[in-house]
Amino acid sequence: MAGNGVLSGRFRREGELQPGEVSVVTSPGARAAAWVVKVKSLSSYNFYNVRSVIVGDAGSFPVEIGVEKKAVNVAEPFDQQGQIEAGTYAIMFKVGDKYVFYAAV
Repeated sequence: MAGNGVLSGRFRREGELQPGEVSVVTSPGARAAAWVVKVKSLSSYNFYNVRSVIVGDAGSFPVEIGVEKKAVNVAEPFDQQGQIEAGTYAIMFKVGDKYVFYAAV
């Protein structure tokens, strides 16, 4: 019996050293959806027309799919004309009902 008491006490002490809380970060809709996109053209200010792409094997070009969507580049000022060139690739996220991406100028 003494062995069981020591063993269970040891497990109890080790368990006490572990954190008691776990934090989880979620976004509206339980997850953030993301796509690789290609910038097609500037729309207005820092809003661009983008199109989703599928990334293939190494050495192959991404294939455009779907229709163009309007997305905002959050790396640029919201009150100035955007500077990202057509053909730039980025990761786009859907946040609420808006599409956003970050592409440094």
